[in-house]
Amino acid sequence: MNRSRKIVLFIAISIDGYIARPDGDISWLDDVQGEGDNGYSEFIQSVDTVVMGKKTYDDVLKLTNNQYPYEGKTSYIFTRKETSTNLNLVFTNENPAAFAEKLKSEEGSDIWLVGGADLLDSFMKEKLVDEYIITTAPIILGDGIPLFKANNPEIKLNQKSTRQYGEFVQYHYVHA
Repeated sequence: MNRSRKIVLFIAISIDGYIARPDGDISWLDDVQGEGDNGYSEFIQSVDTVVMGKKTYDDVLKLTNNQYPYEGKTSYIFTRKETSTNLNLVFTNENPAAFAEKLKSEEGSDIWLVGGADLLDSFMKEKLVDEYIITTAPIILGDGIPLFKANNPEIKLNQKSTRQYGEFVQYHYVHA
């Protein structure tokens, strides 16, 4: 049986909807008491492909001392500049809708839309995200990089589950 691959957003936010401070800093997540790895291990086993923007890619490398954490997963990095392939790392500037259609038609597990906000926005405007797994941290940042930008289409969702990991609360939504 060939099941369709899904594009899944898996991300953490502040209560007021920010994924980072204005300068991109996410250290506030370290101040929240979680439980284990807050569902990350379970989630990462469900995907074989990661998709992110170039700024998010650069931030991931900074956070991990240039040790790319998604080895063994095919990674697509959306960039306005270079396009190249290096092992399982593909830099692309494809149209998101054509890209998603091609990727979903291939055999494999689900696809993790890592971020950032600009890439998510382009995927949302084309209604390409199938599931949203959003983990909320008990902090109000007051300003920062919002998860959702203005002028997105209305998207009706059903809540699939809610889980608590220490102080974090994770909401899992699917299309209605």
